[in-house]
Amino acid sequence: MLRKLLAAALLTLPAAAHADWYEASTGHFTVYSEQKPERLKEFATKLERFDKMVRALRGAKDEPIDRANRLNVYMVDNKSVVAKLAGEKWAAGFYRPRAGGSLAIVPSSSDDGDASDLNAQQILLHEYAHYMMWSLSPSAVYPSWYIEGFAETYATTRYDKDGSMVLGEPPQYRGYSLLSGNWLPADKLLTADTLKLSDEQREGLYGRGWLLNHYLQFSGQRKGQLVAYLSAINNGKSLAEAAKVFGDLKALDRELERYKTGRFSGLRVKAEATVAGEVTIRKLTPGEAATMDVRIRSKNGVNEKTAPAVYAEAKKAAAPYPNDVGAQLVLAEAAYDAKDYAVAEAAADRAVAADAKAVDGYVYKAMCRMALAHKAKDYGKESWTAIRKIIAAGNRIAPQDPEPLILYYRSFTEQGVPAPAIAKDGLFDAFYYAPQDNGLRLNTAAMLLLDRDAVRARALLAPLAYQPHNGGMAKFAAMLIAKIDANDIDGAAAALGERDKGSDDSD
Repeated sequence: MLRKLLAAALLTLPAAAHADWYEASTGHFTVYSEQKPERLKEFATKLERFDKMVRALRGAKDEPIDRANRLNVYMVDNKSVVAKLAGEKWAAGFYRPRAGGSLAIVPSSSDDGDASDLNAQQILLHEYAHYMMWSLSPSAVYPSWYIEGFAETYATTRYDKDGSMVLGEPPQYRGYSLLSGNWLPADKLLTADTLKLSDEQREGLYGRGWLLNHYLQFSGQRKGQLVAYLSAINNGKSLAEAAKVFGDLKALDRELERYKTGRFSGLRVKAEATVAGEVTIRKLTPGEAATMDVRIRSKNGVNEKTAPAVYAEAKKAAAPYPNDVGAQLVLAEAAYDAKDYAVAEAAADRAVAADAKAVDGYVYKAMCRMALAHKAKDYGKESWTAIRKIIAAGNRIAPQDPEPLILYYRSFTEQGVPAPAIAKDGLFDAFYYAPQDNGLRLNTAAMLLLDRDAVRARALLAPLAYQPHNGGMAKFAAMLIAKIDANDIDGAAAALGERDKGSDDSD
């Protein structure tokens, strides 16, 4: 997330030709692609209809959200590019939940392969189902089998020609694990969060989780048991205690074994319930198009080893476009990540000069000032008051953008002074706008715990303790919950202090 100007002479060189990039904006998504505008609009419309379907089925209101809280979808050339960005050889698409910039990366074409392949659309719908789960129920506690089973149920949504959508199609890509035996029997599936799973068992968490969720939701059998089970967990029962709702778990396994070889019913949602709102298509500026590749790499995330190369590419790509807000924000991000704070702040200033409403420009300017203050060991009131004025300017432009709210709270903790109530309220608001960001969830819980508000802190930590893809953070959250339950608030606060000493929040 950062960058820098080249020598003035280079600014006069003509820019290299770049493919046309387009942006599709909907109420809940911002999609970037080199596809033809017509195909991009069709893709974005399908995503928006999926959002409408989930909300309709869960009885959730569709309230307007700030652009910063929409999911950013980047469509890249092919699966090879996706795999390289993901750092996983077989990745066909992936999602990263972040406050002020959740993103998904998928290939432009997802219709290759056969029915047994997990395609990009299914991955995107699976991950967006996670996004919706935490957005609509930020404080609910769900066990890992249900988290994945719920997402798998929505991932296979079928779009029919009459405009209706069908929920509940079997995930053919889980066929092998489902039909090769019972890799995760019910007694282990329902308590998987407390176990160390093998690779086969982890695969079973998805396939078997889907099977159990589908059986309880669509078969007509065991009515009310799923709700009773989830209610028990949310009322503080252990996983083993909650599982007693299902009675004999070996009997449940036998039922699932029969069910998986039968015919699966689903739920058809009528077209009128999933009408998408307006989809706006915009051609990106030459500067935005020229910096899109490095923007995707930067947004995906860098570390100390990879940041310098991304920064070098950002400088080269942005140099011909000193007055392009998009290009300068890419440079500001890449330069900041590479710890070239002077260049990052200059780029942020140019972005704000080009567009006074460029919130990220204020964010990066403030972050650079904070980093430089730390470097100079300057914790004086004058410097940090000036930093907060920059943050406040960004917040006034977009009050629902979580990043200025988070940064405002951080400005007090990093200065080493107590945060006032307005800063604490702001951090909690940021969590409200981006509950899918687990780091923000943990930091908000930490703030509450340090204020000895153990009840609300525990409520935020409980969902984190069960999440299947956050092993270290989940274990840390579970440890904090154990200390809270033992009324060891000081011990929990001390554990948070040790964690903060070993972390780097500069990024």
